[in-house]
Order: sequence, then structure tokens, then C-alpha cells
Amino acid sequence: MVTYLRNKFKRVQTIARNFLGLSLDDSAAAAITASSMADDELNAAPAGTDAVLASAGAGDAAQPSSERSSLKRASPHDGHDEPAAEKKPKTDDTAKHGDDDDDDDSKEQWQTVSRSNKKKSKKLPRPGKNYPSITFSPGARLQSKIGVSHLRDLVTYIFADGAGPQWCAVMHRPAFRKIVAVMVPGLEEAMFRPGVDLTTFNETRDDDLATAAAGQSSSSSSSKTEPKKDASPDDYYPRPLDKTQLPEALRPFADIFPHLWPVKTPGDDRHGKMHSPMAAFLSTPAPKEKKQGVKPAREPSGWKNERTRITEFLATPAELAENGYLVHPALLPTDTAAARDAFVLPEGWVRTVVERAENGDAPEAEVQQGSVTAGRTVLALDCEMCLTGEDEFALTRVSVVDWSGDVVLDELVRPAKPITDYLTRFSGITAEMLAPVTTTLADVQARLLTLLTPRTILVGHSLESDTKALQLTHPFIVDTSLLFPHPRGPPLKSSLKWLAEKYLSRSIQKGGAAGHDAVEDARTCLDLVKQKCEKGRAWGTPDAQGENLFRRLARAGTAYKAQGGDAALGGVEVGKTSAAVDWGDPGKGYGAGATVRFGCASDEEVVAAVLRCVNGDADGKEVRGGGVDFTWARLRELEARQGWWNTNRINSNGLAAAEAEKEAEEEEDLERCVARLTQRIERIHAALPPCTALLVYSGSGDPRRMAALQAVQARWRKEYNTPGRKWDELSVQWTDVEEQALKRAAQKARSGIGFITVK
Repeated sequence: MVTYLRNKFKRVQTIARNFLGLSLDDSAAAAITASSMADDELNAAPAGTDAVLASAGAGDAAQPSSERSSLKRASPHDGHDEPAAEKKPKTDDTAKHGDDDDDDDSKEQWQTVSRSNKKKSKKLPRPGKNYPSITFSPGARLQSKIGVSHLRDLVTYIFADGAGPQWCAVMHRPAFRKIVAVMVPGLEEAMFRPGVDLTTFNETRDDDLATAAAGQSSSSSSSKTEPKKDASPDDYYPRPLDKTQLPEALRPFADIFPHLWPVKTPGDDRHGKMHSPMAAFLSTPAPKEKKQGVKPAREPSGWKNERTRITEFLATPAELAENGYLVHPALLPTDTAAARDAFVLPEGWVRTVVERAENGDAPEAEVQQGSVTAGRTVLALDCEMCLTGEDEFALTRVSVVDWSGDVVLDELVRPAKPITDYLTRFSGITAEMLAPVTTTLADVQARLLTLLTPRTILVGHSLESDTKALQLTHPFIVDTSLLFPHPRGPPLKSSLKWLAEKYLSRSIQKGGAAGHDAVEDARTCLDLVKQKCEKGRAWGTPDAQGENLFRRLARAGTAYKAQGGDAALGGVEVGKTSAAVDWGDPGKGYGAGATVRFGCASDEEVVAAVLRCVNGDADGKEVRGGGVDFTWARLRELEARQGWWNTNRINSNGLAAAEAEKEAEEEEDLERCVARLTQRIERIHAALPPCTALLVYSGSGDPRRMAALQAVQARWRKEYNTPGRKWDELSVQWTDVEEQALKRAAQKARSGIGFITVK
């Protein structure tokens, strides 16, 4: 009995060792007597033994042949250092009970064949199984149109550290290989409506545009009602594309894209303005910090200071007029000498003695090398006011400091009219302070006229209110509210307190009930200007405070195993490569942050460059093999054909519009131009590798009527602010009718479209 159990134990031990891939020596092989055991002995063996044997055989059979140890017989005459001859593989039954035909099994030697360590290449996911997708659920609760920034955030979510979108469902994000975004200005939602005739698409709207350019309101825009908001889901929900309902030239869109998405361009409904759609897509918010309050300004990655003269920051006549300044006659064009001579100041106003703007320039011989003041005298000004009537402000204090921060003038002023509110919480002025004061506005004006020479530059924050209180005009103004524009754009302006905390890390205006300190405010303006001169034009602009999309992807781009490549280590930040393809030189704008850039002169060149960026160059010299991860491109021939190029300045990158218009004239009609655009989109889509997301968006709607009304508004504002011009003498009028028409036109201009698909 003991011998029987010992033999059974050795048998189990031997088979288990073979199952684990171990070789047996001759002495061990001699002890194996699997084939000599009778069936009745096997049946009498303990149940656990057969269970182990069965599991060993079944487990071995369950493994693929390339991933398990395979056993083969070696000839009894073969040595250990020579390869054994391979025989026919055994079946599971043979592995369990031994060979019935071979009684010498116990004398044969077993040899283990090692597993292969070669890994199979990563396969592409199959549609329906781990395949990436971007879909819209009809049950989604959209409250408004998605914006251009939402499309940008979709890119940062898939390829970087962005937050997940709430307006669409992104499935299997790690499986996305590439993203291609194509901006097509000129593409409108109305083109995709049933029954549209593209040959006559622009005729009625061109008549409306001519009416607006003449400073008149069409009958359709003469209503004083507020512009319509997106009131129903039909206004902002994506619309399925039905091939049978589309114009012939646009039907291929339905084969590529499932939906048409209404996309809203950033802007300001209240003032009828549209912001740059390129900036909205190609710039991302700066990384957030946990610290509360105003975040100190940081130099963007790769920032280089560009020392700049203060004269580069002088406000232009247009900027002064736009912001409510009384423009000094020295800034009038030189060919309007008669207008300068006829210039009449409003009653009580004075102007500095400057005949021409050129009189302020200092000879280069007198300018110290590297000096940012350019031989000019720089004075910072701040005033405090009080109320002398309903919405009527009067000067109570004026403070002036020089470039070194020393006080040049600090005077209290007694208003000519009785004071109704000292505004102490803002000005710090009290009745006791003004009781002994005898200085008048005329006295202060006289002193300032002696300080402000033709070479003097006046610095301040929102100086239009100070100059109005002083009733003084000067041609050379540096306004910090213009140097550091509001992050959301004009007409909004940042407060001096906020600018000081952000850019100077300085807390000002903390007097509480004691009010502000005019000298402190003037010095703060001066320090902001000094910082701007040291760092350059781009410092303090919204672009500097955001982050370039291409640089964001390079900094925080995340690779996954499913995406392949040497850097695909599984959810780690390794950076994404990118490409910018545009007309002109994309390196001068947002495209400067891209890995590769291609400047083009036609849409055909743009398409060819996109295909290179997606698939890579054969030699890999300019575009690496396999292409870049993210490609952004812009097709502009439709924009030129629609007549948007000249009027929509925010989309221009410096290329002469005449060249684009010449290209557009070669098109027979709008339908032909749209058909050619569709063919190019088809070519791009066909060339994309699997698991690639394709985004096509217009950026905006038709901006022409908005631009025409804005030109009328600017002309009216200029004439209205011209001293001596009466209301009935203005060449154009601007009433609430025109104001509401501008708001409606801005809403239409901000109504773009987009398309999303995954190849």
C-alpha cells in the first residue's frame, strides 16, 4: 500500500512539474511509469489524484499553442545537448492516460519547449467594440447653443487634461489616434435648409447690406424690440442631416457627419460685438490654481521680454475717440489743416500748446540708448471728483507724479458749484478738507499747461474721466485701461485695483471710509506702464493670460496604450505634436505654438498640407512618420467668395484680401464654390486614418451687416464728439432703432455651425 501511494505521488508530482515547464533528468524519467499502470489501479486511486491530472490536461489544452509550454518526445539515443526530433503532438487523452501503443513510455525522455516572448502588434479596435465615438443623446438637456470654446474643450479632453464635455458623449477616449479641426468661414446654417437655391442665396441679403452701409435701417430691422434669444430647442439642438433635404453641392456632408451643430461665437450681446473665433478655439484658459482671489500674472511658457519704448503705447486718435476723449487738434490728419484751424473747444476747456503730433518726437541723438522714455517727459495723473448736481462731477483734487514717482503737483480744488456729495468713500475728500481751499479749476489748468509740453506724455487709468474733470485735452495719452484690456474684451475695462493686484502684486485703495489716495493711484499707473515697457506689447493682453492650444497639447498631452507609439506608456503626460495650416504665415499668430506650420496661398494647398500633417512625410524630415496628433487648418476661399474677408477683420492674418478675392472671382457662382469646398472636405475625410476625430466649424455667421452698422456707429460717434457740431448737422443718426438693429446683426454674426464625426 505504501509503495502504491508513493508511486501515485511521484506520478502526480512529475506531471505537475511538466505542466509548469520543467525538464526531468534521466533518473526522474525512469521513475515515471504512467503507461504501465493498469486501468483498475487508476480507478482505485484517490479522487483527488484524477482531479489534478484532469485539470492539468484541460488547462494545457485550453492555452493557445503559442502561449503555453509544448512537450515533445526525445529519442532515447539523443543527448541532452542535442535538439530532440519533434513528434506528433499528443491529445489531452494521451497526456492523461499515456500511449496505448507505446509500452516504452517510461523509458523515454521528455523535453520542454519554452514560450515565445514576441508580442503581437496592437490591433485597431473594431466598430462596435472599443471603437472611439462622439455622439449626441436626444435626452441631453442643452439650454443654449454650444460655443466655439466647447469644440476646443473637446480637443483638450481627448488629448490633454481638459474636463469632460456635458453636451456630447465621448466613448473610449484612449482609442482616439488623431484629431483634425478645419475652420471654414463662409459656411452658414441657412445653406443646409431644405429648398435652398445656392445660386440666389446672397441676392436679398446684399440689398439689406447696402441699406445698412448707407446708415439707414431696413424695414425688417426698424422694430425697437429686443433681439430674439434662443427660445426653443430647435434653435440650439443639433439637427440630423438628411441627404435628400440638402442642396446637391452639400449632400456629401450627410455621408460624413450625422448632425449639424449650431455653434455660437463669443461676443457681447449688450454692445453688439463679436469676438475672435480663432482666439476662442486656439487659446485655452490659463491653468487654475487653488488660491482664492486675483491670481498674479505669470509669464507664459517660452516668454521673452521685449523692451519697448513708451511711445509705442500712445493711444491712437481712433482709440481716444472710441473711449470718450476729446481728441486734440494736433492729432487730426495733416491734410485737414483747415479743420484744425476751425477747431473750437467747448466752453471752459483748454488745450495744451502742441501744433502737430510730430512736435513731440525727440531727435534720436538726444535719446539715451535703451531708454524706454524715448527722450520724452512722462507724467502720471490722477484726479478725485465730487458731485455738484445730478450725475454732474466736479474736480476736487489733482495729483501728478513724474517718472521717478516724485510728486510734481498735488492740489485740492474748490468746485464752482455747491457740492451735493463729497463721495468720501471713493475720493477721500471731506468738507473739512475743502473748507480753507481757494484754488479753482482755472488755477489748476494754468499750472498744468506749464507742465504739459509737446514732449510730455500723460499716463493714467481711464484718463477720459480725469481730462473731462480738468476740461483739458492733450494729444499724447497712455491709458493703462487700454494697455491691459479686460479679459472679455471691450467695452469692459479692468479696475486699477485689480490690475495692481494681478500685475504688481500690490494692494491699493484700502483706505476704506477714508477713500482713495490720488498719488498712490498715479504711481500705480506709472509702475504698470514701466512693466509694460520692460516686457513688451503682448504682456497684459488676453492672449498672454491664456494658453496657446498647441502649447497646451505639447505641455499636457496624454498618451494611452491604445494609441500606440513609443510614448504610449498608459495615461502619462508625454505631450502631443500639432500642426497649423493657414493662408499666409501661421507662425505670426496662434500657429507659432504648433510643432509644424504650413503657409498656403489657396485652399488646394491647405488640403495638401493637411494630408501631409495627418499621414507624415516619407522621409520624416518635416513631418514625422505617421503624422502629428492634432492638426488645425483654415479654408478661406468660401469666405472670400461670400465677401466676408474685408469686413471681418478679426479673421484676417495679414494676407492681402485682394489675392483671395481674385481667386474667388474665378468661381462661376456660390454653388460651384460650395461644391468645391465639399469635395475638399471629402478628400480630407477619406485620407484620415481610423480612430480620427474630424471637426469642421464655420467660426461665425455672416458679419457683414454687423460690420456695416458698426461703421455707421463709429462715424456718428466721431461727429457727435467733434466740438461745434450740432445734432441736426450730423451726417448719420444713431437712435435706439439702429442700436437694436446692431444687436440683431451681432447675434446673426455670432451664429455659426459645426460638424463632428469619427473616421
